[in-house]
Amino acid sequence: MWKSSIPAYQMLEPALFQTNRCLSCQFRSTRTLSNLRSIRHYATTDSTKKPSDASNAEFKISPRPQREAQPLRRSVPFQQNPAPIPKPSSKPGDADFVPPVLSRPIGAAAPPQVGENTGVDARTIKERRDDFVDYDKHIARRKELTRLVAKPYFREWSNLQYHKGKTFISNPRIFRADKALYFPNLSGITLASPKDRQDTTAIFRGKVSVVNLFCSLWGEEQTTTFTGNFSGEDRNPALKELLAKNSKYAQRVDLNLEENRMKAWLVRRFLGGVRKKFPVEQHPRYFLIEKGFDESLKEAVGMVNKFVGYVYLVDADCRIRWAGSGPAHPDEVEAMHTALEKLIAEQKAAVELESSTRR
Repeated sequence: MWKSSIPAYQMLEPALFQTNRCLSCQFRSTRTLSNLRSIRHYATTDSTKKPSDASNAEFKISPRPQREAQPLRRSVPFQQNPAPIPKPSSKPGDADFVPPVLSRPIGAAAPPQVGENTGVDARTIKERRDDFVDYDKHIARRKELTRLVAKPYFREWSNLQYHKGKTFISNPRIFRADKALYFPNLSGITLASPKDRQDTTAIFRGKVSVVNLFCSLWGEEQTTTFTGNFSGEDRNPALKELLAKNSKYAQRVDLNLEENRMKAWLVRRFLGGVRKKFPVEQHPRYFLIEKGFDESLKEAVGMVNKFVGYVYLVDADCRIRWAGSGPAHPDEVEAMHTALEKLIAEQKAAVELESSTRR
């Protein structure tokens, strides 16, 4: 039962308390009794009962309006979210990332020199002391360390789920010689000389090189989709035949990057098994690189993810004229063959021109 929060004596008429008569006499009056009946009727649970007194008309409760009939709601069928639209600002690791076509030359701006990027500190004590007290070099080193620390450890692993780690699609045409950039010099041991360090620049000069760069078994498997392998089923016999016919002008070079000391030690221990996979003439062109290939050089050659395999066509002047990453597409393999044939033709013409000038 609903009860008003206002006391009953406040709901009575004000004239009830403005007389000199006692309360018992005042409640005996007809007018007061009618007011009490109206209050009592308003507090009853039966709200549909109509009072007989005409003075109670002000307490009538208006009937509740009925709602209009609403149409039935139809069920909405499930619609799958559309595929994300790639943005120009998307990077490897984003859900909407699509590997772009390599449209500009990659590589180092300066020509490589034998003896660079060996990873061996050949500074004298005085040079080390001068570098230690150089404030500008401290700031540059601090920025580099900050960038390396801010890089998530498992980001490169997680990025392998997008397009199998492919970061770019190879350029359909070779880069012009006057616009191309250089492949940096790297130093490491080879299958032919496991105790003496060799430089890649000395191998690159004078020939067109098909370079495979990888840091893991996953990356090495991806490079074989471009260049094929020497053991088992060959995926690209046409490339092997082209290199065999033009062995004087072209070659294949494999660069195995192992920056972890424990992994590098294991690879050195099992170099005998690696030698069995490659023919003897290929042993001087298989490098095991442990240090000297820093982050700036990796970014220069487009090695964004070290677990992905990369393939380069390097001309006789150590310039990168073509590049590919990740697993190969059929169009990329065809573009690589076309680019290699053009580079071999350029090298033949350069050798014939040099021989004619010497005469």
